[in-house]
Amino acid sequence: MKIIVPMAGRGSRLRPHTLTIPKPLIPVAGKPIVHRLVTDIVHLLNEEIEEIAFILGEPAFFGDEVVSSLKELAKDLGAKTSIYRQLEPLGTGHAIMCAKESLSGPAIIAYADTLIRADFNLDKEADSIIWTKKVTNPQDYGVVNLNEKNEIVEFVEKPKEFVSDQAVIGIYYFKDAGVLKKELQYVLDNNIINDGEFQINEGIKRMIKSGKIFKTGTVDEWMDCGNKEVIIKTNKRMLVFLAESNETLISNSISQENSKIIEPCFIGEEVILKNSTVGPYTSIGAYTIIEDSNVKNSIIQKHAQIKNAILDNAMIGNHASFNGNFTNISIGDYSELK
Repeated sequence: MKIIVPMAGRGSRLRPHTLTIPKPLIPVAGKPIVHRLVTDIVHLLNEEIEEIAFILGEPAFFGDEVVSSLKELAKDLGAKTSIYRQLEPLGTGHAIMCAKESLSGPAIIAYADTLIRADFNLDKEADSIIWTKKVTNPQDYGVVNLNEKNEIVEFVEKPKEFVSDQAVIGIYYFKDAGVLKKELQYVLDNNIINDGEFQINEGIKRMIKSGKIFKTGTVDEWMDCGNKEVIIKTNKRMLVFLAESNETLISNSISQENSKIIEPCFIGEEVILKNSTVGPYTSIGAYTIIEDSNVKNSIIQKHAQIKNAILDNAMIGNHASFNGNFTNISIGDYSELK
């Protein structure tokens, strides 16, 4: 089994945090989104992973540090790493074809901007499985239409009239990714463009038309990581899941002085808390110092300094410094607000 992870986007909706680091490396509950997504998929599949292929943007932004992080992730999961580049934002189909050398045999394709809780039992009779989630507002999503056999027969993007309430979440299984490669190559060669881009759905539609069987897999939880507001909600939900599974979330190297921690929280190595209350639903990166503050429902990254703060629904970047009376804030790496 292979895992293909397109992650070349810049994450403009998460600025200023994505001005300095790619969105898939933003931490949720103490671990980068892409690390958590890939690790969860590997554990859910319970199959040997041969290769994990990452499709990155330009090297100036997705540089050596990013590549090293991803190689270490794949190594820890017992897989070899392949790194590909998508240097132009030409759509999901184009991104996947940037990794065409890895498109063979059984593969999972997963976009690195979402986290899930799901059952990954693979229907071996299906040519492909597309994971979906029941939503109350299907008009805001791409949805699948099913026949009487619960096979996918149609994709509809943001339907104006009701078609289905099963929204596509961006995780796919292909029994043979080489078939998808063949159909996407046709899409590229014939310049089949949708909304100005080459889309994976155009290749999938051709597979369905040729008689390939597509079925749905359902997820229990689908957690978005698209913007600051939803990523904080995702952080909260992930902390609850991890706490329920008894995962250790608080480092034993933290220093507390007249401070209180209300769990669930993630607190990284060498964090210093003085005269403060932290939590619930808060993630604090390593080497951060928090003094005379009350912080809840927030994400604070590494090496930050927080003083005299009452924070709720806040997101603060690496090496940032905050001293003040604001609450619902979002400041990026190396920023100061005093």
